[in-house]
Amino acid sequence: MSNSNLLSRSLRSDGSIKEIRPVDTSKHIELPYFDTKVQAGFPSPAEDHLEQRLDLNSLVIENPSATFFVRVAGESMKDVGITDGDILVVDRSIEIWENRIVVAVIDSEFTIKRFTRKADSVVLEAENPDYPAIKITPETDFTVWGVVCWTFKKL
Repeated sequence: MSNSNLLSRSLRSDGSIKEIRPVDTSKHIELPYFDTKVQAGFPSPAEDHLEQRLDLNSLVIENPSATFFVRVAGESMKDVGITDGDILVVDRSIEIWENRIVVAVIDSEFTIKRFTRKADSVVLEAENPDYPAIKITPETDFTVWGVVCWTFKKL
């Protein structure tokens, strides 16, 4: 199934994906980046701050032709910090899925879950106890569409 066909298909009925957008790396926007850590606890004495430039594309995208942005709808992954409205960076070129957060297509619908193996079967697990795990059976039309590499969230 081509990328354009997948992008135009219906999204998962449990609301785990709201929209999918291809990555556009044609524009490079470099923003100021201060290469120092900011204390989240007690402040430390001031350090010299070296300003550099940072392009978010180069930070979060390793394979532009296989990378997409996905907007999350729903709360099935909230216990790992993925919540409604977040934007995920999904890399379709990653082939190691075990224990990773993946975007999967199940019976023509998208979902975001943790890919696990139990005995001889694949189980897609939610990271919210209110949502059941999904056991993949031989009858299930199932594909891993990509691996979630980054999450952007508005605070």
